[in-house]
Amino acid sequence: QVQLQESGGGSVQAGGSLRLSCKASGYTDSMGWFRQIPGKEREGVAYIDSDGTTTYADFVKGRFTASHDYGTKTLYLQMNNLKPEDTAMYYCASDPLFVRVRAGTPAYWGQGTQVTVSS
Repeated sequence: QVQLQESGGGSVQAGGSLRLSCKASGYTDSMGWFRQIPGKEREGVAYIDSDGTTTYADFVKGRFTASHDYGTKTLYLQMNNLKPEDTAMYYCASDPLFVRVRAGTPAYWGQGTQVTVSS
């Protein structure tokens, strides 16, 4: 069983930065960051395979950076140059299989942390 706890969300103005953290308990392998904008389906933001390979959604490339500290079992999402359209609930997720994370169907989800970007 894996438990995930996000933190670091908040309110910022457009162009600002936030760093999200996701502390995991239990063994973690492949992980990812997702977000859900009100009225829309949850979408993938960044995916990290067990070997550390990271892929990003096109809408965050060059602005967001995901990293995984395996020693502390903490996943991070550094978000720079935030835009109002980035306003969403952000979730971290984990699964032994990367394909499930990539497909948006990982076994484990955190509770989410709210990010609000004002113009």
